[in-house]
Amino acid sequence: MSEDDVKQITNTGLPYDDMDSKVVHARNHALRQCRRYNFLVNSENHYKYPILRALFASMGENVYIESNFQCEFGFNISIGNNVYLNHDMIILDCHEVTIGNDVYVGPRVGLYAANHAEDPFERADHVVYAKPIHIGDKVWLGAGVHVLQGVTIGANSIIGAGSVVTKDIPENVIAAGNPCKVIRPITYKDLEKNIKVQDSALLMER
Repeated sequence: MSEDDVKQITNTGLPYDDMDSKVVHARNHALRQCRRYNFLVNSENHYKYPILRALFASMGENVYIESNFQCEFGFNISIGNNVYLNHDMIILDCHEVTIGNDVYVGPRVGLYAANHAEDPFERADHVVYAKPIHIGDKVWLGAGVHVLQGVTIGANSIIGAGSVVTKDIPENVIAAGNPCKVIRPITYKDLEKNIKVQDSALLMER
């Protein structure tokens, strides 16, 4: 069984049987690899990224993934450079999940590319469908954010803690809430504040 065999089931956008033997086999493999990784982080403080690199579609440089990380398959996950994923990250990558460069993710965040069928009889028969998720460059997801299937979050945007993101969020905005909505654009004043903080830190170091 190959990854492509499973993708032909899960990555079509059409309903599929979540208990198909190929799907279950791939899920169990990812579960074992995540358990190995988390055990080494928690027991020995060893961040064994080769385990995750072998599991993911791609993983850039300077990526830090804290303990208790879980994913559905792994082979649908692509992560850019300079990315930090805090504790208890969950990625249900039943379709492609892309995380750009310079992305910060708070603790207990979930990216859920899968959803159960709305029809109760289909749901009882394990019918699931999936859509991709895209997190743009330089996005910050606060603690406890939940991103649902089919969502794109534009570059540089900030999602407030505890938000449930059900629809696309544009670039360069601050958004929050359940459901998550745009609060305001990120302005030059916000950037100016960051510059002042950085300047103050440099002065303190001197």
